[in-house]
Amino acid sequence: MKPSIPKGTRDFSPGEMLKRNYIFDTIRGVYQRYGYEEIETPSMENLSMLEGKYGEEGDKLLFRILNSGDPFEKYRLAHLEIKNSDVTEKGLRYDLTVPFARYVVMHQNEITFPFKRYQIQPVWRADRPQKGRYREFYQCDADVIGSISLLNEVELIRMIGDVFDALKIDVSIKLNNRKILSGIAEVIGERDKIIDITVAIDKLDKIGLDKVNEELKMKGLSETAIQQLQPIIKLSGSNENKMESLRQVLKNSETGLKGIAEMESILNMLQISQKVKDNIELDITLARGLNYYTGAIIEVKVNDKRSSFTSSICGGGRYDDLTGIFGLPNVSGVGISFGADRIYDVLEEVKGFPDFSGISTKILFVNFGEEEARFCLQLLDRIREDGIHAELYPDAAKMKKQMSYADAKKIPFVALIGTEEMKNNEITVKNMSSGEQSKVTMDELLHLLK
Repeated sequence: MKPSIPKGTRDFSPGEMLKRNYIFDTIRGVYQRYGYEEIETPSMENLSMLEGKYGEEGDKLLFRILNSGDPFEKYRLAHLEIKNSDVTEKGLRYDLTVPFARYVVMHQNEITFPFKRYQIQPVWRADRPQKGRYREFYQCDADVIGSISLLNEVELIRMIGDVFDALKIDVSIKLNNRKILSGIAEVIGERDKIIDITVAIDKLDKIGLDKVNEELKMKGLSETAIQQLQPIIKLSGSNENKMESLRQVLKNSETGLKGIAEMESILNMLQISQKVKDNIELDITLARGLNYYTGAIIEVKVNDKRSSFTSSICGGGRYDDLTGIFGLPNVSGVGISFGADRIYDVLEEVKGFPDFSGISTKILFVNFGEEEARFCLQLLDRIREDGIHAELYPDAAKMKKQMSYADAKKIPFVALIGTEEMKNNEITVKNMSSGEQSKVTMDELLHLLK
């Protein structure tokens, strides 16, 4: 059998894991500095927890898990119509937000509100694999739930700035508000079509305006409503100019005006942050297509001239009653999610990863036999206690093989300890870069390695 893995999934080798953990650790460090605490939830959830939470298109991308055994057997034998609930009751999680809402409801008596949590785990979507889009990928979520304060949105956006500043990626942070979108649907006379409108205009960058208009027409929007929508979709200029234009368009929509007020408050508070204030862009076409957003919508795009990456690498928004579907109404939350896999691809493209050579093994002890190995083990304890990465070759193999191992792993130093070194309590050290060898004491070796 030829070994293979499912499309849209990947193996990660040691070098790749160093880079991935660099991203995770950077994000985790920012989350912790802002007071967020880590949780984990199961890889699978009951389908009843997942279905209907991500819109019609999202439901199509759920990975459903067949019940154990042969769930189709009774249908084949009796020629019955198959019921989905009888053959699949669980699914792989689509994101981390809905499982988080379920977690909050189940653990509400243990939680101190407002609850600030972060979560770094894989999610699964039955999407068509392509560049920057995988079927299994990690999300790095941060959410605060139990507070309606817009300071939460401001803090999350500042966290975005801190993360990408640390990763040295130039980004554009796009903002919108679901209330503004609802107000637009209201003033063009299509209030009941808000989901159809948001799903369609969210595809503007991918399919273009003509295709968006075609989709809106297919969803039943009138030609008059579609024409009214055109100047709104095409809004340009500074954030202030866009806000002024929207205020005129939405002057008769209470919901829309509330969305504008929220947006102005967030933008004003962000002016004190040097890291993000110049990277904020109000984008009326930003919808993100998720049914549970009720306020601010956030999306981050790469703005680095060195990168050809066009997909979003971070996103989020406000959801006022996500826990209500699980029996805990009126608990507002807001969150963001970093796409670690996409960030990895960007850093690879722009050669933005740091040098990890000092993180891997610093010195390899050559194995000359059992007696020498026992002697080396004592020295290794001392070296590792000082926080230095070191290893002993496990077999008393030929010198060439052991040196090739050190070369392949880019280990900078090799220690050679034979009978003479053990007798004199010395260590022969070879610099693998220069080829130079010298005899040193343990203290001198520690100084060299540090």
